[in-house]
Amino acid sequence: MRAMPTTVTAVTALLLLTACGGENGGDGAKDDAKQESGACSTATVSVEVGPASEAPAAGDNGEVPVNLVNQGPSCVLDGFPGASLVAAGGEPVALAPTDGATAQKLTLPEGGSASFTITYVRGPEDAGRSLDAKTLEIGLPGDSATRDFPWSYGPVANQGEGEGTATGTGTADATVSAFQRSGD
Repeated sequence: MRAMPTTVTAVTALLLLTACGGENGGDGAKDDAKQESGACSTATVSVEVGPASEAPAAGDNGEVPVNLVNQGPSCVLDGFPGASLVAAGGEPVALAPTDGATAQKLTLPEGGSASFTITYVRGPEDAGRSLDAKTLEIGLPGDSATRDFPWSYGPVANQGEGEGTATGTGTADATVSAFQRSGD
């Protein structure tokens, strides 16, 4: 008969430890919610482009900040932002990550914000040597949808020698930084 109370005590202790969140002592429900957060989506994250530090002349560098605010439930940014420039009637030209940048996984709670920066070199007004960008496409990792914004910062230089980017071929001399947490 004494074995029964010991078994009941052991089961009760196990249930209490599980309810307290286990090893980390945290709230099990909150830990589960963090693990279940899905990828952030352009449907629930507001995106604002600019104001930019525009490159004034060909060969000069410019920076375009992009700010994000999560309007929905907690979500995850895992990887680099998707950013492409598009000339009128051209195909999107994807921007590579900034040299040396490392993507980090960020969880954005509802109302949480993050940002990234597009850095570019302004090109000459010569269609054969520059991408005459008209649109900036922004996408989030894990989300296939994109949002379009007008590109009003002038043509973007062609990176290196070779085929031009006037109609969306070649490589634009522009990069995208990793996400950074912003705000409080």
